[in-house]
Amino acid sequence: MESFFDSQPNSTEKENGDLFSKSFQDIISTLPKGNSWGFPDPLLQYHGFWHSSVFLQGILSAQQQFQAQPADIILCSAPKTGTTWLKSLTYATITRTSYDDSTSPLLSKMPHDVVPFMELDHAHFSTHRHLGIPVLATHIPYSALPKSVIDSVCKIVYICSDPKDSFVSLYLFLSKYQKSQNMQTFNLDEAFEQFCQGVCCYGPYWDHVLEFWTASLEHPDKILFLKYEEMSDDTILYVQRLAEFIGCPFSSEEEEKGVPEKIVKMCSFENLSNLEVNKNGKHRVGGTENAHYFRKGKVGDWENWLTPEMAARLDQITMQKLSGSGLTL
Repeated sequence: MESFFDSQPNSTEKENGDLFSKSFQDIISTLPKGNSWGFPDPLLQYHGFWHSSVFLQGILSAQQQFQAQPADIILCSAPKTGTTWLKSLTYATITRTSYDDSTSPLLSKMPHDVVPFMELDHAHFSTHRHLGIPVLATHIPYSALPKSVIDSVCKIVYICSDPKDSFVSLYLFLSKYQKSQNMQTFNLDEAFEQFCQGVCCYGPYWDHVLEFWTASLEHPDKILFLKYEEMSDDTILYVQRLAEFIGCPFSSEEEEKGVPEKIVKMCSFENLSNLEVNKNGKHRVGGTENAHYFRKGKVGDWENWLTPEMAARLDQITMQKLSGSGLTL
């Protein structure tokens, strides 16, 4: 059975794609370029945020073409802040009447394969809507989301984490990918300097978080703002909040049967990281090894990688950036 990733464009779509590609090349030729952490193509700065050319092309395409529907649930995050976990929990919650903890597709497919990615998959998202799973993920900053997402009554769930853990997780993820491609890995100190300056994929990190935080204060019924650390402390509580927010709260009968607990257990790092599908294989053809998405899942692992001086510098930047916002990380 053909997957929605593999569908071929018709001739009209191809012509439109060719026109879009030419227009995209015209756009990127004028954009500021930044250090890409050891990858061959530079990062591109678009409306204040840094992107790889592949993802920027996806963002612009989504802005032009994606039409949000009222029932859509958009999972938003900067890279490496708990995206995989949030996808798992949301997918398991919304599909719990179709599957249980022994039949869920999460046991045979990695989370990124059951929840599509807006920048790369939005054109085929209707397939998921038809299956009654209107969940889509993205790293797009709030200010760059397609207008239909902002204007519709669809729900947005945002997750973020301590910038120290986020940096370490991002650096190690990219380093593993570089090693798998026989590329030279980027130096940790250089990557740290770039991160502090905001030059990283979808960065600056603090701006990404602040945009969603501010929007969540203005639109609390539309945007649920989550912190990885708080979710780790009381996952069952936050899964219950998540379920209620996206419109499928647990019934008292489900709670008596321990359904929220079963979802949390199935989506735990220990369980997901030990599944065969997540230990082997790759996400997308020729892409990242599935195992790279499951490193530790621990809060505070930055202590094993950053010096006290590096940690203090990130904390200082975070304090300055978030000053007056009411948000702490």
